[in-house]
Amino acid sequence: MNILKFTPFNSSVDASFWQSLVEKKLNVFKLSSESQVIQGYYTHATTATNEKNETINIPGRFHIPADGLEEDTHIKMGYFGYKGTLVNTNTIEEFRTTDKNQLFQQVTEKIQNAVQTGQALQNPSMLGSFLLLTFADLKKYKFYYWFGFPAFMPSEPWTLLHKQDSIDVDLLASLKSMDRHWPFFTIKNSQHVLPLSEFDSKDCIIGFVDPATSTDAPGWPLRNLLYLVFKSFNIRTVSVLSWRQHQPDTSFIIKVELPETASYDSLKSVGWERNVQGKLGPRMADLGPLMDPTRLADTSVDLNLKLMRWRLMPDLDLEKIKQTKCLLLGAGTLGCYVARCLIGWGVRHISFVDNGKVSFSNPVRQPLYHFEDSLNGGALKAKSAAKNLKLIQPTIVSEGYDLSIPMPGHHAQSSDEQLSQDIDRLSQLVSDHDVVFLLTDSRESRWFPTVLAAKYNKMVINSALGFDTYLVMRHGARQHQQQNELGCYFCNDIVAPTDSLTDRTLDQQCTVTRPGLAAIAGALAVELMVSLLQHPDGINAKADTSNNQTQSSGSILGLLPHQIRGFLGQFSNMLIVGQAYEKCTACSEKILDAYDENHLSFVKQVLKDPLYLEEITGLAAMKKESESLLNDWDIENDDEDDF
Repeated sequence: MNILKFTPFNSSVDASFWQSLVEKKLNVFKLSSESQVIQGYYTHATTATNEKNETINIPGRFHIPADGLEEDTHIKMGYFGYKGTLVNTNTIEEFRTTDKNQLFQQVTEKIQNAVQTGQALQNPSMLGSFLLLTFADLKKYKFYYWFGFPAFMPSEPWTLLHKQDSIDVDLLASLKSMDRHWPFFTIKNSQHVLPLSEFDSKDCIIGFVDPATSTDAPGWPLRNLLYLVFKSFNIRTVSVLSWRQHQPDTSFIIKVELPETASYDSLKSVGWERNVQGKLGPRMADLGPLMDPTRLADTSVDLNLKLMRWRLMPDLDLEKIKQTKCLLLGAGTLGCYVARCLIGWGVRHISFVDNGKVSFSNPVRQPLYHFEDSLNGGALKAKSAAKNLKLIQPTIVSEGYDLSIPMPGHHAQSSDEQLSQDIDRLSQLVSDHDVVFLLTDSRESRWFPTVLAAKYNKMVINSALGFDTYLVMRHGARQHQQQNELGCYFCNDIVAPTDSLTDRTLDQQCTVTRPGLAAIAGALAVELMVSLLQHPDGINAKADTSNNQTQSSGSILGLLPHQIRGFLGQFSNMLIVGQAYEKCTACSEKILDAYDENHLSFVKQVLKDPLYLEEITGLAAMKKESESLLNDWDIENDDEDDF
């Protein structure tokens, strides 16, 4: 007997599909191993010409496109789509030990059901249901996969009775004009091409688009087509057209027969694809070396963050964090640690403002700088920090601005023209960013950014260091029409910020701290920002304290304090709430009104005489009233002593 043989499918996967699978795994599938619908297609066999001008036959491939996991996957004209089942495992061990035969059998039964119900006649693509078992190594960008193309096996094989290599001219013309989306079809009266559902055993033959190039072994789709014909029409002898549109001369018609003693009752199927060694086993796609390292780094940055959502925090809004634009005022020890922690949280936009240069003492304490940055007088801190941050995370948007921050009491700081430029530039920077970090090394340098942040109602995170103590706090929102709103860095003071830098000794000029302090404070500052971003009320969120830590906080990350005062000597923290002060020298309405009226004149006056802030806010009058009351009290006490 001349046993009918078949050419197996040869698969290919679009490299972009694996990237799509990674995105689905991280954001949708997570730890789920449930089966997913996947779309694939096969194509006609084609020809090509080699260097010797010889024609080479190229078999069609079964292909998974980049959008194979999308519901609206578009199949191009001339391609024949099949829907399959994707099972993505969570570990390589699960990939190895999964009951593959059970999965394969489930897909086989799906095809069987389509044939028994008649659905396959109306939608013949259901005959091509397939299985794709995968494991994605998200860290190394290696993808292990194994295709299964279930095909029914009768108890005895089909036999080849006759082969006709030529096709009638009229039939050839009909084939070339038929619907190109039909993988299977019927030919009536040897010339009319009709849908498969029009098949009639009396005067019809079946046809299929053959992806194979072999002249004696038709392609894999024929196996299930023969099963359909036998089960639906109880036919054991049938003529089949193997249509090869791009190679019509190689198309042929065969007459095949299933022996009388044969049946399909056992539901036996085959179809696991062989690997490149020709053995039954999975394949592996290693895309790491092929990917753009910058893009690879960008996707890898978010890996740890997205893993948080799998088990710990499904509601964590990573995109909100990623899109947050952060302005860091101060590129010193605190600024460097804050920046490193921000990129750890996936922030993609960080700007630095600083007018200092990198000194030889900086690199050991400030992790964005290297020894080379200290040479030749030192590189500009802000620009160097931005440059070095990009060396760590190349896709980040980071700029450094060499600017002087106007400070109360520092009248000779710059010319009027330079002062005006600094005011405008800082104002624009604060306006353009979402979060402002105050990380400078003096109290007065935090004043003007606080004014601007209050004016634009920006989220402010403030951090200040002592020798073994630190303060991390968030400023309240600008809503002075309400009571009990949270205060800013200056709301607890009844004195204006003044020049605290002039005539200091060396140890007073430098921020002398325990080396681990800045890393702790910087990390807490970033964590406070992230917690605030995750709160539904955002900048308007109320403050949590250690007293209400058993209560449910509005932030999914836990408590959301106003101020954290830390003591490294005792390894302890205190959560404190400070209310806004109507006479605040930085965020009160009187200060903001004075700034809006004439910002340059106002800032110049403050730089010349910081006590001007006390005059505007009423602090000076309050102090005079207090002194008057105190003097009156002393006089009364003196009178009592006379008796």
